[in-house]
Amino acid sequence: MKIVTIVGARPQFIKAAAISRVISDKYAGRVAEVIVHTGQHFDAGMSQIFFDELAIPVPKYNLDISGGLHGAMTGRMLESIEKVLVAEKPDWVLIYGDTNSTLAGALAAAKLHIPVAHVEAGLRSFNMRMPEEINRIVADKISTLLFCPTSTAVANLKSEGMTSGVVNVGDVMYDVALFYKDAAKRQSKILESLGLKIGAYALATCHRAENTDDLVRLKEILSGLTDVSQKMPVVLPLHPRTRKLIAENQMENLLSTLKVTQPLPFLDMVALEQDARIILTDSGGVQKEAFFYGVPCITMRDETEWVETVQSGWNRLVGANCAAIQAAVTEILQSLPAKPDSSPYGDGDAASKILEHLIR
Repeated sequence: MKIVTIVGARPQFIKAAAISRVISDKYAGRVAEVIVHTGQHFDAGMSQIFFDELAIPVPKYNLDISGGLHGAMTGRMLESIEKVLVAEKPDWVLIYGDTNSTLAGALAAAKLHIPVAHVEAGLRSFNMRMPEEINRIVADKISTLLFCPTSTAVANLKSEGMTSGVVNVGDVMYDVALFYKDAAKRQSKILESLGLKIGAYALATCHRAENTDDLVRLKEILSGLTDVSQKMPVVLPLHPRTRKLIAENQMENLLSTLKVTQPLPFLDMVALEQDARIILTDSGGVQKEAFFYGVPCITMRDETEWVETVQSGWNRLVGANCAAIQAAVTEILQSLPAKPDSSPYGDGDAASKILEHLIR
């Protein structure tokens, strides 16, 4: 059996690592994987280092497509991926998440009548202003197998009339979190290099277009992080696009009290997540990783696809509001929530289940 895997962004590299490892460990000789890297994350700190650290097989194809408006980027990807699929003739096309790479891979495969398997299917923010929401809805509609990470995702698909091919396999990110947590502790020296103490700092990320393209929201978030930095050090690995927007709009003064870094290697990020006192983010993946590692999280968005993290009490939605960020941090520092008894994200064997279904 041959699988073509489409990836293009950091979260997809991490998820793909779990699948590639199972193929190598259990199905070598039975399953051939061809990795296509669209190039959507073009910076080496956002891309190549993840392939190196996670031991993901070298992509056979690197399309080197990044930048531009959503339609132009997706169109260029669609054209290039179609050529790859015609040449490779795979049995399955495997797509992840909700990026432009996801959408382009799904469309190219569907138009060539190649079955599509969508990992992380069924997620919904119910905010159609998010390009990710459009991408995931379209990808789900044209996928043959829909691998859901939670029962909530299954219910979302059912409400939209999709029940055929829907499987709750758990979350491959949970597989990854369990597999790499100890390695990060052993190998990463990031706390020492940044002069941090375990449990005595905040970790923050900010990259979503809804926050970075709206200067009012961006200023509120950075002001909130500045306030948090008066209580404890705040580490902010800054996405290249966010850094550029801050510079263009002369907002660098709002970074002056923060420990700003370049995008970090995967194991450094995992080490920081595990040992943080609190995490502030607009990233879906980081929300979950905070939950996996038992670290309270504040999500600087108006909604989240990962509602289980909010229902458990470990995640608080505050939007892009400085006062709300301050209030949530104060509340968390005064009282930790009780740890949940079980994970809604499966047992850490999602990748194995996905491969079993594809083979069947």
